[in-house]
Amino acid sequence: MSSSKSYRAPVLADVAKAAGVSVPTVSRVLNGTKNVAPELARRVHAAVKELGYRPNSAARSLRLSQPNLISIIAEATTSSYGYANTLSGIETAAQRAGMSVSITIVSSDEDESVMRAVDLALSQPIGGAIVLEFNQAGIKAAKALPASLPVVAAGGGLERTDGSLAALIDEAAGGRQVTEFLLRQGHRTVHHIAGPTGGKVSGRTEGWRTALQDAGAEVPAVMSSEWDALSGYRWGERIAGRDDVTAVFCGNDEIALGVMRALADRGIDVPGDVSIAGFDGQPLVSLWRPSLTTVEQDFEDLGTRAFDLLSQQLQGKGDLRTSVVEPQLVVRESTAPPRR
Repeated sequence: MSSSKSYRAPVLADVAKAAGVSVPTVSRVLNGTKNVAPELARRVHAAVKELGYRPNSAARSLRLSQPNLISIIAEATTSSYGYANTLSGIETAAQRAGMSVSITIVSSDEDESVMRAVDLALSQPIGGAIVLEFNQAGIKAAKALPASLPVVAAGGGLERTDGSLAALIDEAAGGRQVTEFLLRQGHRTVHHIAGPTGGKVSGRTEGWRTALQDAGAEVPAVMSSEWDALSGYRWGERIAGRDDVTAVFCGNDEIALGVMRALADRGIDVPGDVSIAGFDGQPLVSLWRPSLTTVEQDFEDLGTRAFDLLSQQLQGKGDLRTSVVEPQLVVRESTAPPRR
C-alpha cells in the first residue's frame, strides 16, 4: 500500500520509465504516430496496461492538487434497500470530510459494460474509488481498476486473501445466527429460500448450511428465488402444500414478506404453522403483521466504513485492514417453536 501523502496517477514519465523509452516516444505511440519501431510501441502499450495509465483530465487534476472527488461504482440496482443505504453512508461521510462523490453505474457484468464504466469513472478527476461488490459486476469492476488507484470494496464477506481493502458485513455469521435460533426453537430443520448469487458464494446460504451441519440436522435442498416479494409469494404457494416445512429462512426481507402473504392467503398461520425469518432489516418489516424476525444489516455503517478506509489511504496511512462487522439477529413475531 502506498505511503505517500496523496494519490498520484501515473503520468507519461512513469510509462516511459517502465517501458525503457523516452517521454516523447511514449507521446508519439499514444498519439498514433507511425514512425515508431514496433518493439518500442509494444513496450509502451505493455507499460500503459501495467500502470493503468489513462491520458485524461483526471491525471492532470491529480498532478495539480489534492483530489476531493471520489467515484462510487455500483450496479444499476442502486434504488434497492442495501445499495441505497450504503450509498447514503458514503455520501454523508464524504460530505463531512469536505469531499464530493460521483456515481458510475455498471449496467451488467459483461466485460464491455464493466470496462465502459471503469473508463467513465477514470475520466473524472478522482482521488480514489469505492466499489459496491454485491454482485459479479462489482467484483469485475474492482479488478479492472488500476492498481495505482486507491480502491475500497464494500459488500458481504470476510477477510480478503489478495491484500485488497474492503468494508464488509459477515453475512455467513448472520445466516448462522438465524438458523441456530430456529433450531433452538425446536424445529427439526430449517428450509432456505436463497436470492440470486450474482456470481458470488452466498454467505447467507453458507452460514445456514454450516449451522445445520454442525447441529447434525437435515440440510434441505436450497429453493432459488429472485430478490422480490412476488418470487417469495410463488415459493410460499409451494410451501403451503407441504407438511414437512416448519421454519423458513429467506434470503432477504422482501422474499419473506411474499412467503408470508402466500401462506396467509391459504389459511396457514405464521408462526403457528410455519416460522418465517428474513435478512437485511428493512424498517417496514417491524410494522408487518406478524412483524418479521430478520437479520439486520447496517448498510449506512457499511458505507461509512468504506469511506473511512479510502480516506485513510488518501492521507497516506499505512497498515490498514479490512473492516468486518457481524449483522444482528432481531427476533419478532414471525418465528416461534413448532406445534407439537
